[in-house]
Amino acid sequence: MNLPFDLTTGQGAFMAAALFVAAFIRGYSGFGFSAIFIILAALVTNPLPLISVVFICEIAMTGFQARGIRPHIDWRRALALLGGAAVATVPAIAVMAQLGEEQARIVISGLILVLSLVLLSGWRLKQVVGTRGNLVAGAVSGMANSAGVGGLPAAAFMTAQPIPPAAFRATMIIFLTGIDLMALPVMAANGLVGPDTMMGVMLAFPVLGAGIWIGSRRFASAPQTQFRRAVVILLAALSVLNIARLV
Repeated sequence: MNLPFDLTTGQGAFMAAALFVAAFIRGYSGFGFSAIFIILAALVTNPLPLISVVFICEIAMTGFQARGIRPHIDWRRALALLGGAAVATVPAIAVMAQLGEEQARIVISGLILVLSLVLLSGWRLKQVVGTRGNLVAGAVSGMANSAGVGGLPAAAFMTAQPIPPAAFRATMIIFLTGIDLMALPVMAANGLVGPDTMMGVMLAFPVLGAGIWIGSRRFASAPQTQFRRAVVILLAALSVLNIARLV
């Protein structure tokens, strides 16, 4: 069987392993799926056509997790973040769609590295931010989502505030689903969704289901803060590796 996006068998096997790791992280922490998978994919291929696959997978994962997260969602925060993201989504994706393969890898890797360093900096806010701050953070996330990593700015913003882990995870999941739903039609209009996209999604589903199920079971049994920090360190290291290979 021919793999989508002209992937070789070796690349396909690598992608399946990357997908499982990313799905486990999403099931456990509520964020990191897109960034982890895309930065790993960038090691072996052009990540830009894969972003739409990632978005559809992320939406599907919310179905796996919906029942468990519903009581913990901060809807006021989630809707404000989504309002900000709506402003930035269309122009950001239109710009990203014009990039070549090497340009896309550099931009995506650089963006992930910068956002990872922000998360690792220990930046903290003394109190929970209101609607205006959430709108601004949502706009930044909407721009970053053109590279498939819209969750990282929102994660940095929310991590800096005193938000309970269950509320952080649930609100992030809803926000990521919303910005992905916004982005997909814009990506389709810019030629970034096609037949290979749906084939990639169908091949991804079994791996996705296993990863999200195992990760969700681990959520209640391990410390969130340490795990999130380990994920961000991994993202930063992979970003540096990608950039080093391209410059």
